[in-house]
Amino acid sequence: MSSLFSPFALKDVVLRNRIAVPPMCQYSATDGLVNDWHLTHYAGLARGGAGLVIVEATGVAPEGRITPACLGLWNDDQAAGLARVAAAIASFGAVPGIQIGHAGRKASAHKPWEGDDHIAAGDPRGWATLAPSAVAFGKGLPQVPKAMDKDDIARVQADFVAAAVRARDAGFRWLELHFAHGYLAQSFFSVHANQRDDEFGGSAENRGRFLLETLRAVRKVWPEHLPLTARFGVIEYDGRDEQTLAEAIGLTRAMKAEGLDLLSVSVGFTTPDAQVPWGPAFLGPIAQRVRKETGLPVASAWGFHTPQLAEQAVAEGQLDVVMIGRALLANPHWPHQAAQELKKDKPTWVLPAPYAHWLERYQPQRG
Repeated sequence: MSSLFSPFALKDVVLRNRIAVPPMCQYSATDGLVNDWHLTHYAGLARGGAGLVIVEATGVAPEGRITPACLGLWNDDQAAGLARVAAAIASFGAVPGIQIGHAGRKASAHKPWEGDDHIAAGDPRGWATLAPSAVAFGKGLPQVPKAMDKDDIARVQADFVAAAVRARDAGFRWLELHFAHGYLAQSFFSVHANQRDDEFGGSAENRGRFLLETLRAVRKVWPEHLPLTARFGVIEYDGRDEQTLAEAIGLTRAMKAEGLDLLSVSVGFTTPDAQVPWGPAFLGPIAQRVRKETGLPVASAWGFHTPQLAEQAVAEGQLDVVMIGRALLANPHWPHQAAQELKKDKPTWVLPAPYAHWLERYQPQRG
C-alpha cells in the first residue's frame, strides 16, 4: 500500500491522493483576469492526476498583486473567470483550491523574466506599496513602502474577506491564505520587516495579530465544512531559527484555535541575507515538528520532487500532503510516473480514457 496514493480527508473534502499542486505564479494575467493560458494550465495539471490543485497567489486588491500580470479576486469579472478554472479542475477529479494574498512591500514588481525587481517610481505600470513598517526589502531598492495605519489594516483585512467570499461562490473547495514568503502577512510576523510599537508590533503575540485577525475574519465567511488553510514561513534561516520556529509554532496553535485546518510549512523569505539550506526534502523535519507540536495536518513543498521522497515524507509522518511544483510543470503526469515507480497497480485516480487507452490498455499488434 502506497502512502502517497492513499486518500486524504479534511472536513468534507477528500483528496484522491496526497499529491498537491502548490500555488505557482504564472504572471500571465491582464487586469487580474484569467485567460486561456490559465484555463489550460490548471486543467492540464488536474488531468495529470494530482489530488489537489491550488491556483496561484491571487491578489485581494490591486495593490496586493506581486506584478501587474498577477491574478486578482477583487471584482466579480475576475471571480467569473476563476469559476471556469475551478470547474475545469474539478472536472478532472482534483479538488480546486486557491491561494489569496497581499504582496505588501514586495508588490509592484516586474515579471521574473523581466528583471524580478521593483518597477521604478514614476512608471505608470507600478503603484505605491504597503507594509507594517516603512522598511524596504533588501538594499538599494527604489521603493520604500508606506507604513500601514489602522485604517489600512482594516481595509486589507476586509479585502481578504471579500476575496474569500468570491472564491467560495466561484466553486473553490480549498482556501489557502498566503501568510508566507515575505509578503504582507509574513512581514507583520517578521522582526526584519516589522518595527511597529503598537499592538501589531514588538512581541511575537503582537506581530502575529494581523495574521490571526485576518484568519478569524475569513473563517466567518468561509464554509465550515471546507478546508481553510494557510501557507506560513515558520523559519527564516537567519541565525535565530529556534526562536522564530518556536514563535511560529505558538502562532500556529492560536490559528488552529481560530479554525485553521492545515498548515503548508514554508520559509519566511523576509530577509535577502537568509542562508537557506536548499536540498532534497529539507523542510520535512521542520514540518514534522510543526505537525507534532500543533496537532495540525501539514503540507510542504521544496524538494519532494521524486516519487521516493514524496512517499517517504508521507509514510514517515512528516507530511500529510506533498506539494509537487516544478516536477509537475515539467511533467503534468508525474502522478502516473510515481504510481509506476512505487508499483502502485491501482492508484486512487484514473487516467482520462483517451490517455489510458494508449498508456495502459492499447497493445499494438505485432506482424
